[in-house]
Amino acid sequence: MRVLLIGGGGREHALALGLAADPSVDHLIAAPGNPGIAEVAELRTVTPTDPDAVAALAVETNADLVVIGPEAPLVAGVADAVRAKGVAVFGPSAAAARLEGSKTYAKEIMAAAGVPTARAHTCTDPDAAARALDDFGAPYVVKDDGLAAGKGVVVTDDREAALRHAAECGRVVIEEYLSGPEVSLFVVTDGEAAVPLLPAQDFKRVGDGDTGPNTGGMGAYAPLPWAPPGLVDEVMAKVVHPTLAELRRAGNPFAGLLYVGLAITADGPRVIEFNARFGDPETQVVLALLETPLAGLLHAAATGTLAGHPPLRWRPGAGVTVVVASDGYPAAPRTGDVIAGADRPGIIHAGTRRADDGALLSAGGRVLCATATGADLAAARETAYALVDGVRLDGSHHRGDIALAAAEGRVTLPG
Repeated sequence: MRVLLIGGGGREHALALGLAADPSVDHLIAAPGNPGIAEVAELRTVTPTDPDAVAALAVETNADLVVIGPEAPLVAGVADAVRAKGVAVFGPSAAAARLEGSKTYAKEIMAAAGVPTARAHTCTDPDAAARALDDFGAPYVVKDDGLAAGKGVVVTDDREAALRHAAECGRVVIEEYLSGPEVSLFVVTDGEAAVPLLPAQDFKRVGDGDTGPNTGGMGAYAPLPWAPPGLVDEVMAKVVHPTLAELRRAGNPFAGLLYVGLAITADGPRVIEFNARFGDPETQVVLALLETPLAGLLHAAATGTLAGHPPLRWRPGAGVTVVVASDGYPAAPRTGDVIAGADRPGIIHAGTRRADDGALLSAGGRVLCATATGADLAAARETAYALVDGVRLDGSHHRGDIALAAAEGRVTLPG
C-alpha cells in the first residue's frame, strides 16, 4: 500500500511511525512532513490546506490511501477533493468537519441527537456575551466558535478576562462549566461502523498543577486506571452512535476520526467538544499502545469496510508523552534555537526544521514530545522524563506532573 500523510506536526510524526510499522505499507510519503517524519517517509512539498494541490499530489504519487492529520485541511475540503479523484482518504468531508470547524454547529448536532453536553449560548456582541456569562456564572468558559489550533478556549474566574476573550474572537460559544476529570476518546468510523480506541487524558494548562493559560496540550497518558467501568460503552451508545446517525440524517455522514472530548461529571460523561481528527498529544500515547496495524484500520474506515475489520489489539502497559515547549510558549514562542538530543527513539518532532547546515532547529511552540511506554504509568513516566532530560533546547520548558496523579492513584471522580 502506498500512503500519503498530510501534515507536519507531532500528531503526524506519531501517525507516520504507526503507518511505517504496518507491513502492508511499502511506501510512505508525507507532505510537508518534518525532520522526524523524514526518517520514515519520503517528504514532498504541498500546502496542506490547498484541496487541488493535495488531490494532485495524491494522484501523482499513486497513493492508495491519503491520511489527513490536521483540522484546517479537513475544514478546507481537502478530503472532498481527494475523494473526487477516486482515492481513498481517511478524513471527513468539509461538511462533516464543521463538527470541529463551528462549535455552534456541534452544539446543534448534539441537541438534535440528544447528546449530553453543557448548556451554551452563541454570542456575537459584548452585551450578549455579558448576559451569557451572568447566566452561567464562574468559572467562565468562552470558546472561539471557529478553529483556533487548540488555543481558542478560556476558562477563568475573571469576568473581565472572559469578556476580553469574547471580544477578541468576535463569535464565541459561552457555556456552563463542567466539573470533573477530562477524557479524550478517539473513534475510527466509516460513517456507519465505529471503533473506539483507548481513552486518554491530556494536559491543557501550561504549568504544573493545571496553572497558567491553555495550550495545545503539554502531555498525555493512556490508559486511564481511574475511568469508570463501562465508560467507553456508555459514550459509544449515548454520544458516538447518536451523533453519527444525526450527521447521516443531516446529509453529512462523518467518515474518519471522531474525537470526543469529555468531562466525567457527577451526572456522568458530558461532551466538552468534538474534533474531526486525531488529538495532539494524545495520539502519541494511544498509537504507541496500538498493536493492530494502523494503515489497515484507517483504510477500512476510508473504504466503508470497517464493520469487517478484526477487533483491535493493544499492547499491555501504559504510555506517557511529555511536551518540550519553546521559550515563551504559549504567548510568544521563540523559534530558531538549536536542538540537541532529539535523535533518540521515543522523541517525536512537533515543531522542528533543518537549517541549511543540517542543524535541527525549533520551529514552533511545542517542539518535541518525549513518548514512552512501560509496564504501568509509573514506569512509562520514568522513561518519558528520562528522554526529556536528554533534550537540550535553550529556554525550553515542560510540565513535571504529566500522569503523576493517575500513577499515584490520586484522580477522583465527582459524586
